[in-house]
Amino acid sequence: MERVSEDEVEAVEAVPDVHLSVLAGAERMNVQHFRIEPGATVPSHGHEQEQVGYLTAGELTFVLEDGEVVVREGDSYALEAEEVHAAENRGEEAVEGVDIFSPPRTMADWGEE
Repeated sequence: MERVSEDEVEAVEAVPDVHLSVLAGAERMNVQHFRIEPGATVPSHGHEQEQVGYLTAGELTFVLEDGEVVVREGDSYALEAEEVHAAENRGEEAVEGVDIFSPPRTMADWGEE
């Protein structure tokens, strides 16, 4: 069994004001914690992994090819593999949550896309 505390992992600033921490992982999935500051945007991208997540704080707007979906604290969401999406914190408080990726995703590569 693997146990990983968020306090033991250094967060990476993937793009300005978007911080990611890779937490526990296994052969077929892993967990990441994220914090997105007010006004920050995760650029539009797609990836081979299925992604499911849960917001623990704030409100996040997902920008999809066919519209927008607002996710609030306490909501969960799911994105199919290769589903193109961006995410924007349009609120006044930081957004925090966890994402689970299958297969595992080691770190976002938005700067390369």
